[in-house]
Amino acid sequence: MSGLLPTFKRERKGLWVTPLAWVLLVTFLLLQGGIFYSITVHFSKMEGAALESGPLNAYFGQQSLLMAMTLLLLCPSLTMRTLAEERRTGNIELLLSAPVSPSAIVLGKYAGVYLSYLLIWLPTGLYAFILRDTGSLHLPTLASGYLGIALVGVSHLSIGLLMSSMARSQLVALLLTSTCLFGIFVLGIGEYIFDDGILRDISGYLSLTTLLEECSKGVIDSRRIVLHLSVGAWALFVTSRIVQSWRHA
Repeated sequence: MSGLLPTFKRERKGLWVTPLAWVLLVTFLLLQGGIFYSITVHFSKMEGAALESGPLNAYFGQQSLLMAMTLLLLCPSLTMRTLAEERRTGNIELLLSAPVSPSAIVLGKYAGVYLSYLLIWLPTGLYAFILRDTGSLHLPTLASGYLGIALVGVSHLSIGLLMSSMARSQLVALLLTSTCLFGIFVLGIGEYIFDDGILRDISGYLSLTTLLEECSKGVIDSRRIVLHLSVGAWALFVTSRIVQSWRHA
C-alpha cells in the first residue's frame, strides 16, 4: 500500500518530538507506579497469598477500574492530534495531493499511535522483573494481561482516530473520543445493574473491566477478541472513507 510506511514514520516522529508523548509517558508511569506500589504493599502484609491472586493479577484485574480509567485518558490523548491537527494546519491537503491513498494515511497514522501506545506500556514490564523472586510471577497469566491491554488499544485507538477525523481541533477530538469511550464504559457497567437477560449479556460483552479481569486470570474469550478487532476494523474503514471524501471536496 503506497505511502503507508512514510506516513507511519512521520506520525511516530511527529508524536515523540513534541512534549505530548513525553508528558503522557511520565504521567502514565507515575500513575501506574503508584497503583503497583500500593498493591505490592498490600500483598506484603498478607500471609500465604495465593498465586492466582498475586500482585500482577491484582494490577491487571482487581484494580481494573483504575486501569480502565487510565485507558480512557491515555487513548484519546494519543489520537487527538492525528487528523484534527493535520486539518487545522492544512497539512492534510499536502498529504492528499501526494501519491498516497486515504487508506495508507489512516493505517499509517494508526500504526504510529498504536506503536506509541505499546511503547508507553513497555516500562511496566519492569513490575514483573521486580517480582521475579517472589514466587507470585506466572508468565502465561502476565501475557494474557498484556493481551487484554493490547486488545483495548486496538479498538480505543481506532475510535480515537475516527473522532479526530471529525474535528478540526485537538481539544474537540479529545472530548469526542473521551465521550465515546466513556459511553462504552458506562454501557459495560450495566453488567452489574441489569437483571439477567439480553441487556445484561450485551453489557457484559462490552465491559472493559470484565475483559481486564478475565485476562488477569489467564482467561481468553475469543468473542472479546472478535469484538475489539471488529470495532477496530470498522472504525478504520469509516475513517478512510472520511479521508477519501476530503480528496473530492
